[in-house]
Order: sequence, then C-alpha cells, then structure tokens
Amino acid sequence: MALIVQKFGGTSVGDLERIRNVAGRVARTFDEGNDVVVILSAMSGETDRLLCMAEKITEFPDKREIDVLVSTGEQVTVSLLSITLQSMGYKARSMLGFQAEILTDSKFTKARILDIKASRIKGFLAEKNIVIVAGFQGIDAKGDITTLGRGGSDTSAVAIAASLRADRCDIFTDVDGIYTADPNICSKARKLKRISYDEMLEMASLGAKVLQIRSVEFAKKYDVPVQVRSSFSEEEGTMVVYEDANMEKVVVAGVTHNKNEARITLSKVPDRPGIAMQILEPIAEAGIGVDMIIQNTRAGNMTDLTFTVPKSDFEAAMAIERKIAEKIGAAEVVGDKNIAKVSVVGVGMRSHSGVASKMFSALAAENINILMISTSEIRISCVIEEKYTELAVRTLHTAFNLDEPV
Repeated sequence: MALIVQKFGGTSVGDLERIRNVAGRVARTFDEGNDVVVILSAMSGETDRLLCMAEKITEFPDKREIDVLVSTGEQVTVSLLSITLQSMGYKARSMLGFQAEILTDSKFTKARILDIKASRIKGFLAEKNIVIVAGFQGIDAKGDITTLGRGGSDTSAVAIAASLRADRCDIFTDVDGIYTADPNICSKARKLKRISYDEMLEMASLGAKVLQIRSVEFAKKYDVPVQVRSSFSEEEGTMVVYEDANMEKVVVAGVTHNKNEARITLSKVPDRPGIAMQILEPIAEAGIGVDMIIQNTRAGNMTDLTFTVPKSDFEAAMAIERKIAEKIGAAEVVGDKNIAKVSVVGVGMRSHSGVASKMFSALAAENINILMISTSEIRISCVIEEKYTELAVRTLHTAFNLDEPV
C-alpha cells in the first residue's frame, strides 16, 4: 500500500461530468489499496471570473479581500468531489487550506508556504477516508486566508506530499507529460519518460508552463517523486526525479521558449561603481523581476546596460527607467517588446562541450540573429526577434537530435 497525492487542475474539474471522471480515477487508485489525498484547483476560468467581478467595483481591490474572494473557487470543487465520491459509496472528506493547516506568510495573492501541520489530514487517512484538500490557499499567523499565486495548486500538492512523506505526487493536467519542446509548434516533439528536478526547474523558469516552479523546488528539496500525466487518458506520464547516469548521457533534454519577454536598454551610462544598483534597484522595489542583464563598455568611461523584464511589466519598467536615466545622466532609454527567449536545457551539458557553438551555428544557419545570451551549468538561453521563435525551436530541436525517437 502506498500514500499517493493526486492534484487535478481547473480543466480537469471544469464541470460536473469532469468531476465525476476525476472521482472515478481517484476511486480506482483507492481501490488498489492506496491511501489517497486529492488536491483540487477551482473550475477552469472561475478565478478569472471572480477577479473580473472585483475589478468592476474598483481598479485596485484590497489584496486581503481578493484572497478571501478567489479562495471560494476551490471550496466549490472540493465539496463537489467529496459529495460525488460519497454518492459512489466511498468515505471522503473535503478540507480548505486552513483546515489542512497550510501555514503561510502574509503576502496576499502570492503567499509562500511556511509549514504544513497536516494533523487532520493524517487523522482522516487513518479512518480510511479519501481526503480532498483545496489547493492554492492557506492561512497566515493572524488567521487570514491567503493564496499562493497562479499555479499555486501544484505547490500545495507537492508541499502536502512532502509533509505526509507520500510515495508519489501525481499532477493531472490537460497534457500527458513533459515534452522535448512545445508540441503545438514542434510536431516532432516527444514525451519524456523521466526528467531531473534541475532540468524541470530550468524549463519551468524559462516558460514551460507544465509545472509551477515553486512546486518543483519543493519536490527537489524534499525528494518527492512527481509524475505529470493527463486527466483524460490512462497513459503513463513523465516522472520528475533526481538525475541518474542515463540522464547525463543526453546532452540536451528539451528546448523551451518564452514570448513574455521585453528588453530595455539604457545607453551611454556613466561607468562608475554602483551604477547598476541605481538602475535596477527601483525595478526590484516595484516588484518587477529582471531576468537577463548585459553590460557593454563604451569609450570615455561610458557603458550600455540592457536587461529583460516580463512583457506585462514593460510599460511600468520603462517609466521608471526614464526617470533614472535623467537622474544619472544616461543618453536615452530604448525598449523592445518584440523579442522572445529560446533555450536548450540538459544536465548532460555539465560533461559535454560544444553545446553553445552548436546552438549558435544552428541559429546562424537560419539567419536568426542573437540579441542576448545567458547561461547556467545546464542551460543556454538566447534572446531573438519574436517572429523567429517557432523556427528557432524547431531548428534547435533538430540540431540536438531530439527529433529522433528513443
């Protein structure tokens, strides 16, 4: 007998028929002799609907009240699944985040989990209940409801699996696993049987939306085996685990892309100590994440500094940097929203040379100009013009032999 945590996303519980399908899958897992804890998202589109209602009242609704509002979406799905399972003859108990003792900080709409007591979950499991927990939500030290931000149900699931020392955490979604590239733009992309935590962390941070990045961090930290699989088929999915020797033989595991990038350049900036801090600190204070940063030296003690931000934060970042440029005496601020980032990821890069040159040569052969480059131990990313994104993904997929079946 195993303890299995199963998480189902919004499309999986989008209506009563799909909730019945989820109940059938959960029941089969329980009938195999397993203890089962289920984590649910709100019905597809429900969170957006609730947010839209609040924004019709005021442009800037209070974040504490937003968390109270949007957490109701998961309350609906967990209760409906519990009722469905009970109607099928199973013992089932639904729980909200605070009842499951998911303790968070007080950063409303983007709280972080501090601890999970899970004593009531364990008590219900001991009584042979199927336990159904609302994902995405928790409670802070003051007793206020908090939510974990977009994709937070993945984080809830893996964190609860870690707290319960579950044997496996299955993330059910509308895709049947993790692919070597986005199959919507690369027809030769193939599903991976296994991927390492580190590779998945890189892919999640680079735009792959299959798993929320914090959930992968939890899985790696607490050694929780995670399986990504489809809610709509019985096929085995992709296991996310610690790397092994076979993984290291594959130089590149996947190609990712992200079109949600914008580039900002401050030109002819005085080249003196602390100048980068003056440019980037106001961006951080505004809650805007900076990704790639490049500094180019000019003659006459001048430099150009270029960095990327999420496209959704572009206008706010440009407004901040125009003020900074005037203050520090920079010549101008130039922005570009028509860019994308393509990346190759693989733990095998640690022990193989020539990956960068192969990537650059492949892009050059298609006349794709590289605007920026950044690297890590297992990843190389290039910023290119957005219009070449699909071509670049397919080109790199072929160049690194990912088209070939394993």
